Amino acid sequence: MATTAFILRILTLLLISSSIANSIEFNYPAVFNFGDSNSDTGGLVAGIGDGLDPPNGQTYFHRPSGRFCDGRLIVDFLMDAMDLPFLNPYLDSLGTPSFRQGCNFATAGCTILPATPSSVSPFSFGIQVAQFLRFKARVLELLAQGKKLQKYLPTEDYFVKGLYTFDIGQNDLAGGFYSKSLDQVLASIPTILMEFETGIKKLYDQGARNFWIHNTGPLGCLAQNVAKFGKDSSKLDELGCVNSHNQAAKLFNLQLHALCKKLQGQFSDANVTYVDIFRIKSDLIANYSRYGFEEPIMACCGYGGAPLNYDSRIACGQTKVINGTSVTAKGCSDSSEYVNWDGIHYTDAANQYVSSQILTGKYSDPPFSDQMPFLLKLKF
Repeated sequence: MATTAFILRILTLLLISSSIANSIEFNYPAVFNFGDSNSDTGGLVAGIGDGLDPPNGQTYFHRPSGRFCDGRLIVDFLMDAMDLPFLNPYLDSLGTPSFRQGCNFATAGCTILPATPSSVSPFSFGIQVAQFLRFKARVLELLAQGKKLQKYLPTEDYFVKGLYTFDIGQNDLAGGFYSKSLDQVLASIPTILMEFETGIKKLYDQGARNFWIHNTGPLGCLAQNVAKFGKDSSKLDELGCVNSHNQAAKLFNLQLHALCKKLQGQFSDANVTYVDIFRIKSDLIANYSRYGFEEPIMACCGYGGAPLNYDSRIACGQTKVINGTSVTAKGCSDSSEYVNWDGIHYTDAANQYVSSQILTGKYSDPPFSDQMPFLLKLKF
């Protein structure tokens, strides 16, 4: 089955690639990313000093890389498609990281709204924007001192010509359900998006002109949420996903899309691209076997076995004593067969598929399928 899945995924990506091979490529000199664990390349691990255990990272990096995944994230595939290096986290100072072609401010567990004492990450969207402001000011200060650090830092014009990417909001919604009703979560969405709008405008005032904004995925299809909120089967849809969570995601996305339209109208000299991640991921989960996967919801790395292989008491790679017995949340034998890695995040294979769909240009507003600038390089 793994061989069949491999061939199906190759054919899917080749069909996409063949249709765009003669297209021009994006020409952004740098990328500045803001978000949560969906695009965190090591920020939280560096920021709070808490490591990830194997088998995280096993598929591509062959070691934990600070990503909550067995390999690469969507942002990694997009960087590769633009022929740019993977983004280094703003919070990771070891190993002489280069920020020449961008910087990643995303941290796992973060929210758009300001963090609270119980938040997983203190680095909320407002803090990430503030970090960017300091980053830019410090870069310009260092560049003014001479050429010594030029090879590690973006030039001043990169802050205008660069691409600003966003994938955030999932934790505001998912976390809300632990203390709020569905109606209360839905009522909180305008406040969440007001905070997002404030951050976007601060970046615009600092010269940002190219905005690439992902909406949030089908939260109700994550094993973590199914395990907690889907014990009553009447609360699940035909795919086994939690109705309330997906309803919240849809309303959030509807209002986020409207905000993007509003921002594009206000920023006549800017480009605001809205990307429908929800639609791509929902299609993947509904038609997983067509795309070469065998498990749409069950976690590859976890504990508990089918149908979810997820236990909130133990994270991927950890060993703990549960009910008097020492247990380990182990990885599956072939992560390429799974959409979900650890009950919350997608596998390298699923992220690659989602990225290939993003790069068709047909899931974006405005769409760019007729002038597709990307060519996703296959690295099997």
